Amino acid sequence: METRPYNSLQRFCNELGFSSEWVENVCALGNQKLSDCNHGDFGSWKSAIDSLPGAKPFADLDLAAPQLGEEAQPKNELEKLLMALHPWRKGPLNIAGIDINTEWRSDWKWSRVSPHVDLSGKKILDIGCGNGYYGWRMLAEGADLVTGVDPTWVFVMQWLACRHFAGNLPNFVLPLAIEDLPDSPVSFDCVFSMGVLYHRREPLHHLGRLRNLLGPGGTMVLETLVLPDDQSSEVLVPPERYARMRNVWAVPGCGRLAEWVRSAGFCDVEIVDLAMTTTEEQRSTHWMKFESLAQSLDPDRPSLTIEGHPAPRRAVVVARRK
Repeated sequence: METRPYNSLQRFCNELGFSSEWVENVCALGNQKLSDCNHGDFGSWKSAIDSLPGAKPFADLDLAAPQLGEEAQPKNELEKLLMALHPWRKGPLNIAGIDINTEWRSDWKWSRVSPHVDLSGKKILDIGCGNGYYGWRMLAEGADLVTGVDPTWVFVMQWLACRHFAGNLPNFVLPLAIEDLPDSPVSFDCVFSMGVLYHRREPLHHLGRLRNLLGPGGTMVLETLVLPDDQSSEVLVPPERYARMRNVWAVPGCGRLAEWVRSAGFCDVEIVDLAMTTTEEQRSTHWMKFESLAQSLDPDRPSLTIEGHPAPRRAVVVARRK
């Protein structure tokens, strides 16, 4: 397993003229966290990655399930190694000939997001990026660089497995949370935050951080839970759980969400998509064997969560930094 994969991120940034103290600090912190990881499963994850078969790097990214690596043999052994990195939540992916049917049909979400933003030649920061699935899709649409951050270690391990087969492409997943990012200036062309806002205790603070990570005129893409249309100006603060999740702090209506985004220093705020999350889009699979959305909805009233809140509905917001 690569011990200092973020040195490559530094080199890509240098080549793009994007080098800065911020980049240097983030790369150093990512490498250090990977070196010092003390997660109880780290040893088994590392063993699985170190046991992956050698393969000529290959990537076909312009697919619903990006193909990473040429087909490897024996497939049953490779599947066991990749299964050691369970649960696989974002995808689908094809890794060296193994189809990974993830919990989320992230390609469906991407089809709702991608028509509304031009990524060609852009330097992108993806907050809460998971295993880097969207980064592969962003590269397919012409992005120059995708820097993703996610503090969930198994997702970082999944990205390292993907990188083993895809090669040294400019899509990175660092084991960091947004709180770990330095305050020194940086100017990304586009910042994504998908499925994160409702997990933040202070959503306005989160939006302000996103703004500060953008260059002037840069684009924010925000995807988050929202309330039904008849509650546009309201905010749901779940007293305990929402759809069995403990860490959902606030779900706004669309009107309130747009107000938050404008007050954080954005303009040209547009809600470009609204969609209910279905049990076809988020579900348990062979590659994610835990309970999923179906177990989080009221079995008699699927328009409600098990706690009686409105069922998950998601908005995609595109806005520009002033």
